[in-house]
Amino acid sequence: MDLGQTNGAAHGAFVKDVSEADFMAEVIDASQETPVIVDFWAPWCGPCRQLGPALEAEVEAAGGAVKMAKVNVDENQGIAGQLRVQSIPTVYAFFKGQPVDGFQGALPPSQVKEFVTKIAALNVDESLADAVAAADEMFEAGEIDDAAQTYAAILEEDDKLAGAYAGLAKCHLAKGEVDEAEAVINGVPADVSGDAAVEAVHAQITLAREAENAGPLADLMAKVEADPSDMQARLDLAVAQHANGKVEEAVETLLAAFKLDRDWNDGAIKEQLFKIFDSLKPSDPIVLNGRRKLSSMLFA
Repeated sequence: MDLGQTNGAAHGAFVKDVSEADFMAEVIDASQETPVIVDFWAPWCGPCRQLGPALEAEVEAAGGAVKMAKVNVDENQGIAGQLRVQSIPTVYAFFKGQPVDGFQGALPPSQVKEFVTKIAALNVDESLADAVAAADEMFEAGEIDDAAQTYAAILEEDDKLAGAYAGLAKCHLAKGEVDEAEAVINGVPADVSGDAAVEAVHAQITLAREAENAGPLADLMAKVEADPSDMQARLDLAVAQHANGKVEEAVETLLAAFKLDRDWNDGAIKEQLFKIFDSLKPSDPIVLNGRRKLSSMLFA
């Protein structure tokens, strides 16, 4: 007997089997308050046996930010037909009574986690999302202390808002408090630690640590000019440039070094470039231009 998935099997607190009789209540109505991920499956479906447990685990890990309904298509062909489910596994996410996202086929664990995290984020209180945006504006305006207080207050209300963790850590970095920033990021819950904003600040912390040991800019520039083949001096110069706010110059220094010797020190130059790229927004012109130039060298 295949015990991979069976209707009526025991599930966690946020996962349940749903039929045509209660689909409206358990999915449409329930999604008015909390996003609901619907997994269309069947006992004979091999990929379903892989996807279902992975989805359930991520939904349970989200701690109630999202719920999951499992629909056996063999027993509920009417629902499957209404939603035009043509193959399984098929997954739909509902919020506010409407389908908002979905996919067909099995996904690797990393993409399952990414999907559930994205759907759970729909459940963020709009007022708190507005508060994060307001704190972001304070930060950009240089009102660091006010922004930090706002981020901290937001986390008192919802301790899974990745943007608030990232913002609070950035405030500490802006004041030169690297240890405090690192403590904030280390305290991010595991289910939101992969958020792009959190990962960007983590990269910023790594760069800040390196900056603590950066040498004088003028001395390093002179050292590179005296011996252009000194790759360590080029790397140190880029670190010092970044530490002094000359981010674009740091990228150009690293690109020039990469062109000279891309394999030096097990690819340390490219690794440093990626640290800088990861610390910035993907749409930042420095990132876009830097990645374009790097790609042209890689595939020349």
